[in-house]
Amino acid sequence: MRPPSPVLDGIAASLEEHGILIRGVVNFGPGEGPLLGDGSLARAVVLLGNVGGSIWPAFTEWRKAHDGPDPLDTWSKTLIRPLAELLGAAAYFPSDPPWQPFQQWAMKAEGLKSSPLGILIHPEFGLWHGYRGALGFPYAIENSPDGAEHPCESCADKPCLSACPVNAVSLSGFDIPRCRAYLASDAGKATCMVSGCVARNACPVGARYRYPPKQLEFHMEALMR
Repeated sequence: MRPPSPVLDGIAASLEEHGILIRGVVNFGPGEGPLLGDGSLARAVVLLGNVGGSIWPAFTEWRKAHDGPDPLDTWSKTLIRPLAELLGAAAYFPSDPPWQPFQQWAMKAEGLKSSPLGILIHPEFGLWHGYRGALGFPYAIENSPDGAEHPCESCADKPCLSACPVNAVSLSGFDIPRCRAYLASDAGKATCMVSGCVARNACPVGARYRYPPKQLEFHMEALMR
């Protein structure tokens, strides 16, 4: 649980109704942080993202009046950029260069590790979470980083490895080309493209946070692009 912080409380209050949550804080030593707008280096970043389908209602409503490429990235930026300006912070996004090490930040902030699918697995949320952006500040922010256990280490059966119909998931990594070839087939269109990646669905951790059907379809279509 994070300690009280006026900055964090303000961020949470601004984004809560949209389902974007504070996912953690990373403080940096001298010379370690990403660039701020004035050319100096950030002393802290606040990670922002979703847990389960938390963003889906607000994003779906926004999308009714907005069309264009990369809608989820666009929506995230319409919320996070103005907040960054208001707070005098820098805004970073996984989709924008210069590419920031979001996974490394998340591993430091929440103690997470990678799953065989390449997705960071959370001990409570499982594979059903994501990062929509981050805010960089010129000062440190008090935080209590989580010391999360790695669920994959205690998972004896590892159903994610056996569920994939084309063996695209293994302990050596996620074979994206093989996955995409299957998704383009008739079998893939009738299974994963409709109900989400069967390997991801097979993971027992955080099953109650599983994305709703339309969100699953959205992410599978994004993977194909």
